[in-house]
Amino acid sequence: MLDHQSNFSFAQSREETTELEEAINPLPRAVLRPNSHVLLDGEWKIAFDNDDCGIRERWYLGHNYQQTAHWPGSVEEHMAQAKGLPHPAVWQDKVIVWYEREFNLPERSGPTAQSTIQLTFGACGYETRVWLNGYPLRTIEGEDIHYGEYTSFSYELADQLLRPVNRLTVRIADTMDAETPRGKQESHVYKRGGIWYQTYTGAVRSVWLETVERNRLRSRIGVVSIVEDQLVRFSVTTRIHDPGNYVLRLKVFERKAPIDSTPLATSDFPLLLEAGQKQQRVVIELPGAELWSPESPTLYKLVAQLIDADGYIAQIETQFGLRKIEARGCCVYLNNKAVYLDGILYQPGTATYEEMKRHMQAMKQLGCNLVRVHIAGVDPRIYNLADKLGLLLWVEVPSPHSSTPRSRENHRAELLRMVSLIGTHPSVVIWSLYNEDWGAQDIATNADTRQYIIDMYHFMQLAYPQFLVVDNDGWHHISLEGRLKSDLMTAHLYTPDPERWRELLDRLIAGDLANVAVNPLVVGDPFFFRRQVPLIVSEWGGFGFADYGGPKESEEREERIRLFKQEMRKRPIAGDVYTQATNIEDERNGLIDPHTGELSVAAGLLASGDYK
Repeated sequence: MLDHQSNFSFAQSREETTELEEAINPLPRAVLRPNSHVLLDGEWKIAFDNDDCGIRERWYLGHNYQQTAHWPGSVEEHMAQAKGLPHPAVWQDKVIVWYEREFNLPERSGPTAQSTIQLTFGACGYETRVWLNGYPLRTIEGEDIHYGEYTSFSYELADQLLRPVNRLTVRIADTMDAETPRGKQESHVYKRGGIWYQTYTGAVRSVWLETVERNRLRSRIGVVSIVEDQLVRFSVTTRIHDPGNYVLRLKVFERKAPIDSTPLATSDFPLLLEAGQKQQRVVIELPGAELWSPESPTLYKLVAQLIDADGYIAQIETQFGLRKIEARGCCVYLNNKAVYLDGILYQPGTATYEEMKRHMQAMKQLGCNLVRVHIAGVDPRIYNLADKLGLLLWVEVPSPHSSTPRSRENHRAELLRMVSLIGTHPSVVIWSLYNEDWGAQDIATNADTRQYIIDMYHFMQLAYPQFLVVDNDGWHHISLEGRLKSDLMTAHLYTPDPERWRELLDRLIAGDLANVAVNPLVVGDPFFFRRQVPLIVSEWGGFGFADYGGPKESEEREERIRLFKQEMRKRPIAGDVYTQATNIEDERNGLIDPHTGELSVAAGLLASGDYK
């Protein structure tokens, strides 16, 4: 059965029933459209192509599928189901799976001449090819094969290809290739066990159809606010089939205001647009606007309209907040006020959206104002949750596991896809390019690796000034001519011993960059630390995990956490990130039940206010 659902209505809003429950878009994206969508989730036909013969034998023209599987779901789950195994199956090299289903031609909303049907995958991969009624499709970006598995991608379905009943065929391929972005999934380099996890790939998020305008705004909006001038800078992306004169109209409302109420601000921007895709920055004044912060997560509603010469309107809506993040001297400043980052490491793994919602509420209860989402692709709805809860987010590119020109190109492509889709959210404040040299193992010896990271750091500074950027979290930060190519000096410090902990912290603040973490904190040219950059202990604790030592019982662990936190707050350190929120596979060091969200330690334990 097809699941017919309407997106969030622009004409009316439902009041929240709880702190997080409101009429939000059920699709995994930040932007809402005044249309309907058809979920293609559910039962699909499935076939495993172990000999990689499907393309040669043209399975996309017709194939005798013997099994079915539920989409969304991982390849590992589907392999296990096919083999009658109780747990996800393990594969060691390459897996190729074909999926197929039929769908009825959906009814279009709006004039047919002004619209097209769009097919969107919430995430799928690592390699995805798609056929409609036997014809190959190309993504809106022009890809015959979409590479990546953490972000959404879309196809426009040409009218001449559509039938009353349509056949959709999807080929998904993945390998253990260490040059592809993998995060902490196992590879040919890092095998499963300890801190490395089973793969979870394939058809991992929803897929849907919707009617969109031929000439429209795409589902990506960047927001930059420089709070001193009361201006908000919006970056929008236009998708045009019919060149001509258009007007971009922006309207800003209170978050819960009815759409027919008077906007807080509105402005028109005339644009002459060619066919294709174009990004455009525009600026609107919002005097008297409240700023977003963990203590007061104020959000506003943006309605953006693209109006053609005949007055036809293509519209999207999103929520945004105004905030400014800076690394200034030894401190991190949020909205021009020094803020201590009380963080926790979060690895959601295969958690459901409902479980992730409980996790985030629990992290807030622990006293955290920052969550470090650790080199993982996640359901993008958690960014909306963080916006509403008032949680700062530190996000990271899922890393490759080897350092090569190809791995760097894959890394760059993944970063660009991720950052373009989550630039709306005020909660996202920090990006890590790499973590602990994973995918950059030769950072200390290879000038090409360092140059790539320097180039991406500079790119992020220019293109996305609303974020702080860390080059390589944990150690081996890059210095060029004595200037750190990272907005933060971060260190991963693991010891269960209080005396050793004090010694490490004293060395850190004294500027001993060589004898604190597993590796020297800086590579490249000499860097002389004089508290000119904020220090963040971005991983510590891990108590309960066998490899990290320390107490395993809750009460004793609470006392050790308090002691370690007190020692950090006595020193000029700008923030810390405790390892970690929930248990995941072999890492049994969580403070939150992964299913229920219940705390195993006292609420407020990680709030630094009590430790000053």
